[in-house]
Amino acid sequence: MDAKALRDDPDSAAALIASLRKQVEEQSVAIQEQAIALERKDKQLTEQAHSVLEVKAVNDKLSEENAELNLKVEKLLRQLFGRKSERRVDSEGQLFLDLGEEATPEVVSAIEDAIREAQQIVRDNEEKNGKPKPPRKTDRKFPEHLPRSERIVDLPEDKREGLKLIGYDEVERLAWKRAELRVEVVKYAKYAVPAAPSAPDKKPGIISPERPTGLVEGDRFDVSVAVEVVAQKYFFHMPFYRQQDMFAGSGWTPSRSTLCNLETQVEFALQPLADYLRSFLKTDTCIGCDDTGVVLITPAAMPDLSNHPRGDRIAEVFEDAIRKGKPSIKANFWGYYASRLPVVAFDFTVSRHRDGPDDVLGDYEGTLIGDCWSGFQKIDVRSGERIQFAACWAHARRKIDECRSAFPLQVAKLESLIGMLYDVEDQINGLPETEALARRQDLSRHVLGLIEDYLSSDQLSSPAVLPKSNLAAAAGYVRRHWKALSRFTEDVSIPIDNNDCEQLMKRIATGRKNWLFKGSLAAGERAANLMTVIVSAVRNDLDVHAYLEDVLRRTLAGETDWASMAPHVWKLGHCESIRTYRQDERRQAADRKRVRRARRRRLTK
Repeated sequence: MDAKALRDDPDSAAALIASLRKQVEEQSVAIQEQAIALERKDKQLTEQAHSVLEVKAVNDKLSEENAELNLKVEKLLRQLFGRKSERRVDSEGQLFLDLGEEATPEVVSAIEDAIREAQQIVRDNEEKNGKPKPPRKTDRKFPEHLPRSERIVDLPEDKREGLKLIGYDEVERLAWKRAELRVEVVKYAKYAVPAAPSAPDKKPGIISPERPTGLVEGDRFDVSVAVEVVAQKYFFHMPFYRQQDMFAGSGWTPSRSTLCNLETQVEFALQPLADYLRSFLKTDTCIGCDDTGVVLITPAAMPDLSNHPRGDRIAEVFEDAIRKGKPSIKANFWGYYASRLPVVAFDFTVSRHRDGPDDVLGDYEGTLIGDCWSGFQKIDVRSGERIQFAACWAHARRKIDECRSAFPLQVAKLESLIGMLYDVEDQINGLPETEALARRQDLSRHVLGLIEDYLSSDQLSSPAVLPKSNLAAAAGYVRRHWKALSRFTEDVSIPIDNNDCEQLMKRIATGRKNWLFKGSLAAGERAANLMTVIVSAVRNDLDVHAYLEDVLRRTLAGETDWASMAPHVWKLGHCESIRTYRQDERRQAADRKRVRRARRRRLTK
């Protein structure tokens, strides 16, 4: 019975409320019994001094859960009879209703979580008490390596008469100066070789030092300029016409063709490094994949594709667009994210066709995780079982969440169960692989069983949920891809979702909003290669400018040891170029996520 029917039938609503209160009382008794049993078991397992604190923490948590259960009844009353604005189920504190399944596993899990949290608090307090507190930072000075200049602000001379100077109050103020361009005049010595009477075959001439290989003909641009152009476009997402204004502010106004030529030469030099990173990525046991569209200008004439590995497919798409007079084509960028190795890769195709992932993963053996796009679903068959497909739970949860307004109770139940899967992931974070896999196979599979049972229950069947409703479609999505959604329990290297790869594609989306389109097939492939190198450096928290400049100079000098130029290897010898604040930001974000999930557990159990 939905909320509207309950509002129209007060007797049924009162009966439902009475039933919920009875459930609250039953769960309270069960919780108390479980608390007593666990308290007895805990006293038998440990004789440590902090056991008293652990028991107290459990009792406090149980009392809190009792209060929260009463709060949920009040939320239901507001949903049924309150104002319209109050009848929404809060996404952060989702209403949890027991619709038939036993609550014992959840109760046990809650108590075990409380014990572990209490133990961790005790350990943290012991560590804090044994170590001196770090001194409070009161120094607000800027880094010492920055250049400094002094300016004295004094009283006028007529107001200083009879006064004695006793010192100065110093205030450090950060100032910005536009980037400066400078011209390096490189002079190569020339020596005349005179004719030697003793060697008549030796002709006179000119000898000069060997000139290094430059990016462009004539070596008119230093590597640092090319690095700035590439970093501005693919790291800061600044298109060429904005870079013109930026360089003009420093005294040089380049043409867009000059900037494009510099980008082309950098990509030509770094393409072997990008290819190495793609091959290195395929040594991981699990790879995430996602894609996003981009506008590609239709070529005026068919380009030469005789040596292109995907020439047939590209020619098919181009010929169709030219024949139909289409000004542009919807091309695709593909992102690949290694679950364990610190590397990413990008690819560019002229359409969203399965030959893109099939080509990149042609010799890969492992697991591919992504959404349930048809091109991913049958990759195991096309690869001869070399590649196994794992589905993303974030996509499944998203489809379920879209049904919240029409089916608030069912969605709250499903999301509570899915939340339990993520709770297990929080528990196994940092554990040894064998123990983490054992937890997944025990706890996660148990929760998957609860989800599977609920999907086949009356609450998700007609007439409660009509076959053509959006919730029925979402439930059907989960049922159809159940095997792929359950694959993460088979291997600890398989993440529960593909969120890391989807966040990776935000860089493409942000860049697309600025440069709007790709003018040619070559431009799209250049962007994929450069993004592979740059974003891999970003994943390793590197200074992109320092990294690109070093590997470019080494490449132009003739080095071909691409393994030593990979970002995760390069940073071992360049600790000064590691952005440690990025690591701090990720750690803080993980802490905030952990707090949110802990709060959700307290509200939903």
